[in-house]
Amino acid sequence: MEEIKQTDNIATETVEGKPVKRTVLDYDDVVKMAPFFKGKPKLVNRIFKLISMDKVNWIHSLHFDTPGVPFCTGLLGTLGCDIKVDNEEVLDAFPNQAFITVSNHIFGALDGIMLIDLVGRHRPKFKVMVNMILKHITAMNPNMIFVDALASNDPEKQRQSKIGITETIRQVKSGEPMGFFPAGAVSKVTKKLRIEDRDWQPVVTRLIQKMKVPVVPIFFHGRNSNWFNFLGMISWKLRTLRLPAEVFNRKSYKFRISCGEPIMPEELAKFATPEELGAFLKSKTYALRDQYGKKSENKS
Repeated sequence: MEEIKQTDNIATETVEGKPVKRTVLDYDDVVKMAPFFKGKPKLVNRIFKLISMDKVNWIHSLHFDTPGVPFCTGLLGTLGCDIKVDNEEVLDAFPNQAFITVSNHIFGALDGIMLIDLVGRHRPKFKVMVNMILKHITAMNPNMIFVDALASNDPEKQRQSKIGITETIRQVKSGEPMGFFPAGAVSKVTKKLRIEDRDWQPVVTRLIQKMKVPVVPIFFHGRNSNWFNFLGMISWKLRTLRLPAEVFNRKSYKFRISCGEPIMPEELAKFATPEELGAFLKSKTYALRDQYGKKSENKS
């Protein structure tokens, strides 16, 4: 880091002349997104405390100086997360070539952090495709590629998504691993009252088809709080606001992650459409839930 200065009471650093904030979200960011809050910093601070964004800013700043995989490892350590991984040795099956991971998106924040920590300890250049709103988490940027998960009609967001897809293809062609949460959204309560991903998105599985590299399914056991899932039945926006609090709600939580056996390109080629491949990969991932049981679901 080259320089530290104060702007509106927020520590800002510059890397190669570009400003990089130690915080994830601050008053200025909120005003840009919602001009209503201009001139109301106290109100913004109250809202930050209500949704635990102040805690997110604190923990981001705490580990900001070790970006990438070490940031994720340090954050999980600060939260006191106890993580058991089944079949982790499978991540060493392709030490010098590209592979892809596909995962359920049960937590919406911590699963991404745990995935980067897990795979990154084996392959430090591992990257995950994420929603571009997560670009605010500067310390995780080295291991993330950004797209517009909502597929909006905004030309700038569409342009950024194209850049993200190009970068994803380049990542795999260079022989490095790539991770996806193919649902593109956090798991929700189904009609059968189970918490599960929606159908995995064809835009992701189409990419996987084209890349023709091994795929490793990774399943995250557990779930977010009942309150989070109740909010999701009302509004995805309300549920999203709850995500920061969910991170700290899992302090000292015992997590379990299960890695499946690699699915080779020859088997992936048997599926004629992205939709069929998506259903297959999702079923292989959720099969790990039954294979390794529910021993991790020790808190709700």
